[in-house]
Amino acid sequence: MGVDEYLQARPSAGLRPFVGSYSGYRQSGVAPGVHRGLPSPYLTLIFTIDDPLEIAAHPDPRQRPGRYDALIGGLHLTPAVIVHPGRQSGVQVALSPLGCRALFGLPAAELAGADLEAADVLGDLLVDEIRDRLRAAPDWPSRFAVIDEALLRRLRDDLPGVAPEIAYACRRLLLGEPVPVAAVAAEVGWSARYLTDRFRAEVGLRPKEAARVARFDRARRALSTATRLADVAAAHGFADQSHLVREFHAFAGCAPSTWLADEHDLIEGLRVT
Repeated sequence: MGVDEYLQARPSAGLRPFVGSYSGYRQSGVAPGVHRGLPSPYLTLIFTIDDPLEIAAHPDPRQRPGRYDALIGGLHLTPAVIVHPGRQSGVQVALSPLGCRALFGLPAAELAGADLEAADVLGDLLVDEIRDRLRAAPDWPSRFAVIDEALLRRLRDDLPGVAPEIAYACRRLLLGEPVPVAAVAAEVGWSARYLTDRFRAEVGLRPKEAARVARFDRARRALSTATRLADVAAAHGFADQSHLVREFHAFAGCAPSTWLADEHDLIEGLRVT
């Protein structure tokens, strides 16, 4: 019989300001598949357990397809295309831009639009240790605990080089409720232009781009076969259903109905757990 597992968990309390969630996945004996890695407010950190992660197309079309035992992907505006031959397993970490500073000592802008070997940032020894421990762990709570422990070891108490105004803007625009960029600029006492320059230098996206990605991410997470597209659009700040469809084509490269059909099992699996 095939295996098809998807689970999500929250990190420990000390990591929650910087890590949104852990997603564990394991498939074997299923049909070969294609998955779109969509733009979101979080950087992506993936540790595979068995087979490498195969990226058929990166958000940056200049980057060649590749296979990764562990990957770090920066914020992006177009999807990555991931393929598998009927088996795949690993843990994906949703990492906030401020988490990139706190855990890696790097501005998220240095990784924007790119997919890198995680070992280039974390080092071979740590990546090998994490993957070995993931393979030895008996269940998903144990695997998530492996990631927790490894990341807590790297966590810094401060955010070196990050102005408080930028930290505030990141939380407001990427992780909070929808808010105009001009309002955030006024709240921190900066001009919109100055906020845009400083925000892009830290995050890798302009504030308006970040706000669009965050709105899109909230809307696509609300989609299911049981929801009406017009209702989702209205609930998440889109002008109308057509506006949401246009954003889907821009960020996902397909219509919402196509994405739902392609990702149905993953979406429903993550919701159940």
